[in-house]
Amino acid sequence: MTLLAFLDYAGVAVFAATGALAASRKQLDLIGFVFFAAATGMGGGTLRDLVLGRAPVFWVVNPTYILVCVGIALLVYLTAHLMESRYRLLIWLDAIGLSAYCVMGAAKGLAASGSPTVAIVTGTLTATFGGVLRDILAGEPSVLLRPEVYISCALAGACVFTAAHAIGLPLLVASAAGVLTAFAIRSGALIFGWTFPRYKARPGRPPEDVM
Repeated sequence: MTLLAFLDYAGVAVFAATGALAASRKQLDLIGFVFFAAATGMGGGTLRDLVLGRAPVFWVVNPTYILVCVGIALLVYLTAHLMESRYRLLIWLDAIGLSAYCVMGAAKGLAASGSPTVAIVTGTLTATFGGVLRDILAGEPSVLLRPEVYISCALAGACVFTAAHAIGLPLLVASAAGVLTAFAIRSGALIFGWTFPRYKARPGRPPEDVM
């Protein structure tokens, strides 16, 4: 298995686990676990392939990804009750998935277009959309609305990978640099609460006051 293929499977598996954990928090049945795992695990990659015009999308070409999501969903269904803090685990697994998937998405965007800009965009989309979709389905506050940085971590990882690739570093080194950058920033955000300055102007008026 190539490095990029490993990162692809790892990203799907880890994000699928976060989806299944979200299903466990909602006390869904096994089918609900599978649905959440598949939507979260494959959502980012599906959006990436659609943006790049790649049809059929990756999990149609290789249904093994579906089986990975089903297997992870079953594993979490049988073991989630053993975990003391499922939300904390969800957040940290999300950080791992984001780190792997920002590099994988950037690599696929670069291979498809040859453009560093497109690579950075597809890396960021691939790494973040699955988590956003999971939170929408679960009715949980979106990771995008948490105060600490999130999208910026994927953006940084994709940028570092793309830059390292552009200067001719080996794929292993470029991938490791991107993954470690994204994970280090996200870890710092979770542990130390790293944030960017927030918008400080007066809040917007209610829509009924404007119409």
